[in-house]
Amino acid sequence: MLDFICRDGERVSQDPELLRRLLRAKDRMDAASHEKWTVRRLARVSHVSDAHFARSFKEAFGVPPHRYLLARRIERATALLRDTDQAITEISFRTGWNSVGTFGRTFRDVTGESPGGFRAREKAAPRELERVPVCILSAARRPDLKIAVLEKRRLATADKVGVQKVEVP
Repeated sequence: MLDFICRDGERVSQDPELLRRLLRAKDRMDAASHEKWTVRRLARVSHVSDAHFARSFKEAFGVPPHRYLLARRIERATALLRDTDQAITEISFRTGWNSVGTFGRTFRDVTGESPGGFRAREKAAPRELERVPVCILSAARRPDLKIAVLEKRRLATADKVGVQKVEVP
């Protein structure tokens, strides 16, 4: 068994062979984040059952597979919005969304602004960060998806309506 520390500081023990298999699936998602990656497809890549894959992936990387894929798609979309003049519609399809509306809503939920607003702000901003290594910028700009997008949306709606938040133990 191999011990390592997750993002949340919890010590985790997993079989090194299982970790290699999980990394194989994670690498596939990184290489082709625009493709449809169901848990079943990822489990097949890792040669484990669907439930075992989902549970082990979250334990190993701190986020469920779908949330990891969503973060990669948003990360890629922000890079395309910032660095190209491609239409937002084209970017949404290139990064794996089937609907421009879903892309826009999810992008806004994760980043706090619309794709068009993000692009306008980035184009207007001075290019002071060009000397910073790309790997550092990518890590700093990576979307922070500690909670599910739907949960974020629910909490934002509750704030607007004035509903009192209740902590669940």
